[in-house]
Amino acid sequence: MSCGLRDVTNLESAGRPALLIHTQAFEEAAGLQAEMLGQPAIRRVRVPHPVQDKSTREIQALASACLAETLAALTDPGSGSP
Repeated sequence: MSCGLRDVTNLESAGRPALLIHTQAFEEAAGLQAEMLGQPAIRRVRVPHPVQDKSTREIQALASACLAETLAALTDPGSGSP
């Protein structure tokens, strides 16, 4: 299991809004792991894959591009797609 996904499910179980940000390449794995952890509808935001070869400027642009979706997912339980 992904440590990030465990953190998110633990925070959600404690009543704290949380979401998983992952690349599109981990879509299926994140969904399956969330199901195994008993939270199949965990809020997630997907970003393009890969990210490890991106410059700091490119990562900042990626973060800016998904900021509205991230904030919506954290503040509206119906947002963020499982």
